[in-house]
Amino acid sequence: MVAGETVKARRPSVDSLQDSASSVERLSFVDLSDATVRGFKPMPQPTKKSTRKRGGVSFCRDPFFKREAGKYEKPIPSREFILEKLEKAGTPVQLDELFILLKLRDADQHEALRRRLIAMSRDGQLIRNRKGAFGLTSHMDLKTGKVVGKKDGYGFFEPEDGSEDFYLSAKEMASLFDGDRVMARVTGVDSRGRKEGSVVEILERRHETIVGRYYEESGFGMIVPDSKRIPHELIIPDKHRHGATDGQFVVARITDYPSKRRKALAEVTEILGDVATPGVEIAIALRSFEIPHLWSAALKKQTRALSQEVSAEDTIGRFDLRDRQFVTIDGEDAKDFDDAVYAERARHGGWTLYVAIADVSHYVKPGSALDAEASNRGVSVYFPGHVVPMLPEKLSNGLCSLKPQTDRLAMVSEMRISADGELEAYRFYEAVIYSHARLTYTDVAVMLQRADTASELRLQDKLRQRHARLTGPLDTLYALFHSLRLGRERSGAMDFDSIETRMVFGKDRKIREIVPVERNDAHRLVEECMLCANVAAADLLENAKLPALYRIHEGPNQDKLDSLRDFLSEMGLYLGGRDKPTTGDYQKVLQQISKRPDRHLLQTQLIRSMMQAVYSPENCGHFGLNFSKYTHFTSPIRRYPDLLVHRAIRFLIHNMKSASLQAHPEQKTVSRADVYPYEFAELDRLGEQCSSAERRADAASYSVADWLKCEYMQNRVGDEFSGTITSVASFGLFIELSDYYVEGLVHITDLSNDYYHFDPVRHLLQGKRSGLTYQLGDSVTVRLVRVDLEEKKIDLQMVGSRRSRPSKGRLREALKAGKVGANTKTKLKIKKDQRKQCTTCSKGSADKRNGLRKSVRTISEEPAKTAKKRKTKKQTASATARKKAATRGAAKRQAGDGQGGKTASRNAANKKTRTRKSR
Repeated sequence: MVAGETVKARRPSVDSLQDSASSVERLSFVDLSDATVRGFKPMPQPTKKSTRKRGGVSFCRDPFFKREAGKYEKPIPSREFILEKLEKAGTPVQLDELFILLKLRDADQHEALRRRLIAMSRDGQLIRNRKGAFGLTSHMDLKTGKVVGKKDGYGFFEPEDGSEDFYLSAKEMASLFDGDRVMARVTGVDSRGRKEGSVVEILERRHETIVGRYYEESGFGMIVPDSKRIPHELIIPDKHRHGATDGQFVVARITDYPSKRRKALAEVTEILGDVATPGVEIAIALRSFEIPHLWSAALKKQTRALSQEVSAEDTIGRFDLRDRQFVTIDGEDAKDFDDAVYAERARHGGWTLYVAIADVSHYVKPGSALDAEASNRGVSVYFPGHVVPMLPEKLSNGLCSLKPQTDRLAMVSEMRISADGELEAYRFYEAVIYSHARLTYTDVAVMLQRADTASELRLQDKLRQRHARLTGPLDTLYALFHSLRLGRERSGAMDFDSIETRMVFGKDRKIREIVPVERNDAHRLVEECMLCANVAAADLLENAKLPALYRIHEGPNQDKLDSLRDFLSEMGLYLGGRDKPTTGDYQKVLQQISKRPDRHLLQTQLIRSMMQAVYSPENCGHFGLNFSKYTHFTSPIRRYPDLLVHRAIRFLIHNMKSASLQAHPEQKTVSRADVYPYEFAELDRLGEQCSSAERRADAASYSVADWLKCEYMQNRVGDEFSGTITSVASFGLFIELSDYYVEGLVHITDLSNDYYHFDPVRHLLQGKRSGLTYQLGDSVTVRLVRVDLEEKKIDLQMVGSRRSRPSKGRLREALKAGKVGANTKTKLKIKKDQRKQCTTCSKGSADKRNGLRKSVRTISEEPAKTAKKRKTKKQTASATARKKAATRGAAKRQAGDGQGGKTASRNAANKKTRTRKSR
């Protein structure tokens, strides 16, 4: 730069003003000593009292200036210093006043500070009031948090600091979307006693696009969002419809967000199809749940560079296990085979178990385009009949999949298992394997389980002959499985035997039938092998003191535990362990209910009482599996945490000497930065991200399944079904239809006319007048009355009458007291006859009547008692009405005849006679 020359500074673009805080703080500034910027004169030369330093100005003794100067070439006042100045000011400060307060004279400094203030406001540190002044949020009783929308239009504010949430009215929610990050304050208490608040500022919008159904009404286009948490419609101007027609599902970009007086405006960007379009339900779910499903150009380029098969170079530095008879055992429709198993008898008793897992870490390197996409997706998403893979199909179904009769790279966990099913030792190493067969759970179960009929025996012989070379290793695996299972049972581990379903599709992706898929011994065999490998991997990582992701599952919290115990008590069951039940306590309950017809419903309640398993670098153990250390190692093709664990083990194999690690002589040392560049903080973030991705995938899969089930039931409206009450809520009953595995709702308004009391402890609804009781597990008959595909809801209605019954607690008391037994019907008949006699008795025998009722009353007679009370009240009301009518008639006659006391006395006497007759 020539001395004395005036230089015009570059003005940041409008778009750049919306950059993140990090880009704000990287802004480079013109040195004020060398140039005059936008009319500002050069600053005077510093005096002795000046705090001028090399590389910039210290901004009035900013205590964090050195940190800022170390991070940025031309620093500006730090956030802490800005907050300190506003604190001392005592009131909100205008932007121009802040320039003076911080002694900033340069236009670029002004712009940089303005952008930093925007970033601080976005992060909830500052708030700009209506006059444009910046103030401290901590002095305004403001909180930063997230908006949670509800389908009825209202919402809640969830503070980021974990404090109590508060209610947002429908009026307040008119300008908000679910998930928006806002700044809000409590304004009072509503009529229901809830804290109510208002939003002061919207910091960050959650949605840029909306998925919904397009409609045209009165010449206007609008979108009804698919998410029920966004209850307000979006207006679509004519020029932004882009070919959308009435009833189609579309994706729209929000062009103008709503206010309290105006709806949002949007532009159609993608047309997904109508209700009849095959696969539209998956297209909606992918976009509604924001599941990544498109591959980037950089990823496609990297994938094309991969070879089709394992090369000779890839096998260098690996152990050759191709002579071991590894097999894969998966479902009939599986395509990504990421695990193979093999076992052999050990010389001194017990077994040696080999679990080979596809070595995805060899192909997906940290920092690559493949890694970035896998991290973003987190998991593969399994929809009915369709998969959105975490990795491109060239890897997930090709190069990494352990296909039969094909060489594949693998990470192997070799484990020594004792005769008692205990894991005694293990070692991990890299290898090349060759899968000898692709087997299914169904075929393996037939080959190994006992055949009870002649047809089963013939099928078993046929399959064992087909796989004659593998029957020996399979029999060894089966013997090992029994030992492992017994070992886990002795340790008190829980074993939930749930029923899963599979949708069988016909043409145009329509469900033909829904069939149950029960777990057999083949499922359990593979599961036990995978559990062993996961436990060994967790033990290796913990012993190596290397930060890693664990799969943790905490025990139940006290509230859920209390609710579960109350429910089990009503069902005649008991959960031990007091305040801290163990896995063994839960398993004892499972053993008690194993033969009960309602065991699946009871298992569901046990599962709901527990916390959700998550990924975390802090090992807390796994409550459900009863492991003190546990991780996910066995599915790196479809789970990103497993890939991270593989990278950790890969680093240890190449760099650490241990009996638990087997290094090949030709193996090379690799740096941690290249293989496993993760510290605790980064793993903590990845753990939360992967846990969230897992929940997102489950929610999307359930949404698609609900759509398909509704579509499946549409042609059955009006039909009657038998079913079981699977859940009880204050608003109705959820019924699972037998043999259809579809759940619908009987709303409380569709039950017989009565006031119903909801008992959350005993999971029942009971009629106040009729005594009708509907409880979890009850068998009922229902009629399908309505299917709403958009809402994904099935409405049912009870068929026929239902007898009233006492609660289980009172019935138990009656049984103990001997009041309910074989002669209950006789007692009820006596009571019925006596009731008939009592209705014709005179008033003088009322006490005798009541005493007689009391002597024959039983628990089972409660409905009859209620009916009697109603009848008595009705008779009393009739008598009172006749009495009033008689009195009015007497008064009228008295007024008409003009007679004195004799007439009145005669009328009174007649009135008494009529009253006695009515009685």
